[in-house]
Amino acid sequence: MTFWKSKPSSGMAEMERGAPVQAFYGPARLPVIERARGVYMWDSAGKRYLDGSSGPIVANIGHGNTKVLAAMAEQAQKVCFASRAVFENAPNRALAQRIVGLAGPAFDQAFIVSGGSEATEAALKLARQYAVAKGEAHRFKVLSLMPSYHGGTLGAVAITGDSDSAAMFAPITRMMPKIPAPLSYRPPENHSAESYARHCAQSLEDTIRAEGPESVLAFILEPVGGLATGANVPPATYMRAVREICTRHGVLLIFDEVMSGAGRTGAFLAAEHWPDATPDIVTLAKGLAAGYTPLGAVLAPNRIVEPVVASGGFMHGHTYAANPLSCAIGDAVLGELVAQNMVENAAEMGRYLAENLREIAANSTIIGDIRGKGLLMAAEIVADKASKAMLPATARAVYRLLEIGTELGLMLYARKTSGGAYGEWLMIAPPLNITRAEADELLALFVATIAAFERELRDAGLI
Repeated sequence: MTFWKSKPSSGMAEMERGAPVQAFYGPARLPVIERARGVYMWDSAGKRYLDGSSGPIVANIGHGNTKVLAAMAEQAQKVCFASRAVFENAPNRALAQRIVGLAGPAFDQAFIVSGGSEATEAALKLARQYAVAKGEAHRFKVLSLMPSYHGGTLGAVAITGDSDSAAMFAPITRMMPKIPAPLSYRPPENHSAESYARHCAQSLEDTIRAEGPESVLAFILEPVGGLATGANVPPATYMRAVREICTRHGVLLIFDEVMSGAGRTGAFLAAEHWPDATPDIVTLAKGLAAGYTPLGAVLAPNRIVEPVVASGGFMHGHTYAANPLSCAIGDAVLGELVAQNMVENAAEMGRYLAENLREIAANSTIIGDIRGKGLLMAAEIVADKASKAMLPATARAVYRLLEIGTELGLMLYARKTSGGAYGEWLMIAPPLNITRAEADELLALFVATIAAFERELRDAGLI
C-alpha cells in the first residue's frame, strides 16, 4: 500500500511517497485498528478505546452489528454493482422508500449517493435544475452561514463558511455569500443569544435583498451544528424566521443533516425539532450507513422532483450512485436503527449525558459551555469561563485533549474552524446504542481527560 505524507517546505507542502501518514495531532504513527464491537474499538496491541464520537460522528448504530454484516454478505452474493444508467435495483428502491418513510410526509423522493459532499453537490444541482425548469434561470446564488461546513468538494467549499478553506480554494471556485451563524455561546457584545439570532435572521433578509432576490437560489444550514459550530442549536424563533424569509422570496431552504440526521439528535431528522421550519431539501450521509459503507442521500418532495424530471431528467450522477451493495447495507442499518429503538435511546441518553456533562463543566476550570441535542453534543474549551477567553494557540487545546483522551482510551473529535476564530470545542457523540453503563464510563474517561489537561495548563501557568 502506498501512503502519502505532507513534508514541510517553503511554500506549498511537497508530497513524499512511501512514508507512513502522520496525524495532525498525536504520535507520528497512528495505532492500527484490529476490531470493533458496539461502542468499543481495539488496536493491534490489544488496547481498548471507547468510541465517544462515533469516529467523525458516523458510527450511529455502533460497530460490528451482526445483522448488517449478514445483509452485506447476502447482497454481495447477488450483485455488488450495477450501473443506474442501465438497471434499476431492488436495494435502491427499498432504501429510498425506507428513508422517505422515516423522514415523514414532507419528502417523497431520495436520491442515493456515496457520501456527504456528494449529497451537497446533488442538492445544489437539484435546486438549480428546479429553478431552470420553473423558468427562473437567473437564480444561482446559494447563501450559507459563517462559520459552517458542507463538504470537501469545490461546490461544497464554495458554500462552506471557513476562512482557511476559502483562502486556499477561492481562486478555483466561485465563493458564495455568507451570513453570520446564530452562535449561542459567543454572541457579539450587547447581544444575547436570542437577540443575536434575530439579528442573524435579519442578515438573511438583508443579504437576499442586497444580492437581488431574483438571483438567490437557496439558503443552506445545519439545523444542529456540526464541527464548524460545535453542536450549536439555533432558537426556534430563528428557524421559523429563516423559513418565512425563504418562502417570501422564493428561495429554497436546504438542511444539511449529514451529521445531525439519521437519528443522531433524538429524531430521524433534526428538522423534526422545528415543525414550523420544514426545509425544501435535506441532505443525509454519515449515520445513514453508520460507517458500514460510503453512503449519502438527498431528500426532496415531488413538487421539486417532478418539474426536473419533466424538463428532461436530473442532470447529475456518479458511478456509485444507487449502488446495490451500499443500498442493501444502508437499508439494514436503518432497519437496526428502528428495531433497536436507537432514535429514542439517542434522546434519552442525550439528556443523561448532557446533565452530567454540565455538572462536570460546573466543576471544571476550562469547560465554558455544553451544548447540543440528543447525542450530538460539544464541550467548548476556554482559558477563563467568566470572560470566555480562549487558550493561546500554543496550548493546542483541543488537539492536546484528543491526545490525552486517546492515551486514556477515549476517542473524541475536534477541529478548529477558521483557525479557532469562533472558539474551540470537543465533539461528544457516541453511537446511538450506548447504554447507561457505557455512558458512565465515557463520563469518567472525559473527567480524567479534562483533569489531566488542566494539570498541564496549571504547570505551564496558563490557567
